[in-house]
Parts: sequence; C-alpha cells; structure tokens
Amino acid sequence: MGLMDGKKLLITGVLTDASLAFEVAKLAQLEGAEIVLTGAGRAMRLTERTAKKLPEVCDVLPLDVTEQSEIEAVAAELNSRWGRVDGVLHAIGFAPESCLGGNFLNAEWDDVSVAMNISAYSLKALAGGLHPLLAEAKGNVVGLTFDASVAWPVYDWMGVAKAAFESTARYLAKSLGPDGIRVNLISAGPIRTMAAKSIPGFAEFEDAWESRAPMGWDINDQHSVARTTLALMSDWFPMTTGEIIHVDGGYHAMGA
Repeated sequence: MGLMDGKKLLITGVLTDASLAFEVAKLAQLEGAEIVLTGAGRAMRLTERTAKKLPEVCDVLPLDVTEQSEIEAVAAELNSRWGRVDGVLHAIGFAPESCLGGNFLNAEWDDVSVAMNISAYSLKALAGGLHPLLAEAKGNVVGLTFDASVAWPVYDWMGVAKAAFESTARYLAKSLGPDGIRVNLISAGPIRTMAAKSIPGFAEFEDAWESRAPMGWDINDQHSVARTTLALMSDWFPMTTGEIIHVDGGYHAMGA
C-alpha cells in the first residue's frame, strides 16, 4: 500500500527530469497517486517529452498561471476527469534577468511585476481556481520556496517575490482552512535545477550550503525534497497548514 494510494494530484513546474517537480511526480506515482502535469507556452513540448520519462506516462495540460482562462480550463478538465483534486504542487517561478544578479536597484516595475505575478500571485490564482475541487477532497496545496526571511546575494527581486509567496500561503491557509484545505510550503536548500542555473551567481549558494549545513548538503539530492513534499500532501499532516518546512540540512537554523 503506497502513501498516496488513490490520490489525484496536479503537478506544475516540470521542465526536465532534473526538476524538483519531476521527482515529486515520479515518487507520487510510485506511491500510488494518479497525476496530471501542466506546461506553459514554448516549454509545453519539453514538459510533454519529460512526462514520458515517468514510471507511467501522464497527460500534460496547458497552464499559463497569468491567464485566468487557462486556470479555468484546467479546473474544468480535472472536474470532468476526477471530480476532485487531492493535492496541488505549485513549483512555478520566474523573474526577468533584470531582476536578478545584483540589479536590485536598477530593476523597473514592469519587470518586477512579472516576477511578482508569476512567482507569488500565481499561488492564489491557482488555489482559487481549483478551490471547489480541493474543497471536495479536503485537499491541499504545497508550494516550493527558497527561504525569504533574509536577503541573499544575486537573488534580488526573486527574493522579494518569494517573501510575497510565503505571505500568500499564510493568507490562503487562513482563507481556505474553513473548507478543510491545507496550504503549506517546502523551503528547500539549493538544488541544481534548470531554474537554479538561470540565476547568475547561484553557485555561491551551493558553496555556502556545503560548508554550513550541519547535516551536509547534496545539490543533486532531489529525493529528500520530494519525500517531504509528498508527506505534506499525504493524510499524515491533517492539521498542519500555513507552515514552512525546511529541507536544507539545517542551514536555516545556523547563525554562522
């Protein structure tokens, strides 16, 4: 009997098999879940190719989280297919190049607003669009974040977007809790994904984690994050919501 037997999950954010979301999707299937992936724009074909590497090939639905019509279309499809959604993984984030790499003072609002919309507001947009289906299952939403309680080198406006993302999760937990819907986040240490490689200077994080995390840290270890994510999405945390669980080797708790 698998941890996720009978669960119906929507997984966003799969680009390649190096994506954290891919590891979550793979493990979810191995633990008995039925999943659907989403892809957006030009990356849709990449997600479709990656889906074929899963233990079981699954459908990929188009979903641009900045387009309400596409959220509504996904909700309609999942309602027709399942009638409920037990869990959603939000693994979506993007900031224009001007918002990263030491450009904090130079970034213009037009670019910052893109980062905030895709990386923070999208959590509310997606959870709101799937609200009736999540309520039907007393399901849950889990998002992936990078500790926004401090300022990081080169992360700049993505760090601000993550702070908004984390606050959004708390307000969603407050708003959706009466319907039995849980909203939690995983704060992972640096993992060498395509998204991480796109951030100038991200190697600085990798070097710091290896030396300071008391349990050590493997930048290629997606499995630890995936296991914790599925634990939160399972029935084993029935009264946990508005929480941020750190999967970072203990780095966040160290002062020096």
